[in-house]
Amino acid sequence: MNAPTVNIANLRVACSSCNLRELCLPVGLSLKDIEKLEELVATRKKVKRGDSLFRAGDRFESLYAVRLGFLKSTVMSQDGREQVTGFHMAGELVGLDGISSELHSCDTVALEDTEVCVIPYERLEEVASSMPVLRNHFHKVMSREIVREHGVMLLLGSMHAEERLAAFLLNLSQRFEARGYSRTEFVLRMTRAEIGSFLGLKLETVSRVLSRFAQDGLIEVNQKHVRIIDTEGLRGIVSGQPGAAA
Repeated sequence: MNAPTVNIANLRVACSSCNLRELCLPVGLSLKDIEKLEELVATRKKVKRGDSLFRAGDRFESLYAVRLGFLKSTVMSQDGREQVTGFHMAGELVGLDGISSELHSCDTVALEDTEVCVIPYERLEEVASSMPVLRNHFHKVMSREIVREHGVMLLLGSMHAEERLAAFLLNLSQRFEARGYSRTEFVLRMTRAEIGSFLGLKLETVSRVLSRFAQDGLIEVNQKHVRIIDTEGLRGIVSGQPGAAA
């Protein structure tokens, strides 16, 4: 993997002043611990829309904390089709797929101009060995990734199209809210085709269900801009309550 071609002095990260600190780092760190992390996270890397942060088969060297922007992860199926496996936004870690084999197993591509904090994994392990709170935090991050994958399997294995899309919109809503943004109005950074790939749905199905949600007064859709009007209605669809869309 090519090293970031950035000016380290100009792009030095101050974790203590980062507005994503609450999401990205464990709580309860002392000032001394924060200083250690500032030495660990010493660079940022910019990834232009459409460019890859890393590709399947690249040597695993670092984890990446998304500071700005939006990315997708994809794998190639046996028949040569691209399968979206996840979407990543500010405050989330990417690159965990490479820990076990020391090679990345997916492509991770920027859906818009993105900036990440580069966290060299070897240095992370060294720092975490003397900071139990940091070590526990990353264990929790990896556990959440496992839970997320189980959630995707549930979506693909047991939910109808309407349930899958309602759950997807609610998940985005919760993630935006956690970052201080509106939970009811947001822009879809991904295309409908990419949503369909992630949810195991055809493009036509995604468009049809979004239109149905709009007709039923659950959401408003204007190209990529979405406004959730009836959160409880979407939750009712996911839970399969009587009267929900089928």
